[in-house]
Amino acid sequence: MPKNSKVVKRDLDDEVIESVKDLLSNEDSSDDAFKKSELMVDDQEEKDVDVEEGSDVEDERPAWNSKLQYILAQVGFSVGLGNVWRFPYLCQKNGGGAYLVPYLILLLIIGIPLFFLELSVGQRIRRGSIGVWNYISPKLGGIGFASCVVCFFVALYYNVIIGWSLFYFSQSFQHPLPWDQCPLVKNTSHTFVEPECEKSSATTYYWYREALNISSSLSESGGLNWKMTICLLAAWVMVCLAMIKGIQSSGKVSILFT
Repeated sequence: MPKNSKVVKRDLDDEVIESVKDLLSNEDSSDDAFKKSELMVDDQEEKDVDVEEGSDVEDERPAWNSKLQYILAQVGFSVGLGNVWRFPYLCQKNGGGAYLVPYLILLLIIGIPLFFLELSVGQRIRRGSIGVWNYISPKLGGIGFASCVVCFFVALYYNVIIGWSLFYFSQSFQHPLPWDQCPLVKNTSHTFVEPECEKSSATTYYWYREALNISSSLSESGGLNWKMTICLLAAWVMVCLAMIKGIQSSGKVSILFT
């Protein structure tokens, strides 16, 4: 075999080996690219699943069963004992009809817009008072905490008033009413009207001596008024039963009392 043919054959073998190596390297790079693309697709799918789970969690937030429940709950939130009991007193004390003029002006300019803003923001963000203000700006989160503290103190004295109402409601099933006349004091010789009640009135005497059972001074505790304690406990139980399941229970309570 001639020497030149061997050289040519060797060159051809080298070229074939180099071409095979190039093919193998290209195949490895394509495999790597395919694996990277698979990883990117998997990561994207995991992110999509996380987003869907997050949206499912947001969708799982309780909602009102009907528009009627929502409207009645807002009416119960807006109209309370202060509107029925306190407002007529303040209106009469501050000028009667003249007091209604600035009241209506401020109601249209400030009251209704703020009330509508509160409802719309709550329905849009679907969070509580603290969550809403943190969503708007973390620096405003203190407003949400302050509103919760105010609601707590309002609930304290409102439940006391509800306890008083329950007490008078339970005592109203009597004839005659216990605060209709002054009590009589029987003595060995004769019967006379309670002097303290005679100086004031039957309703005032019943309020301070029977309902509140106040002591003669602040230094005397006077013991536990068990009647008012039971009424106050009943008021808190009613509130807890209405709020124990969130809006599901409070909505049904609104329809029940309406």
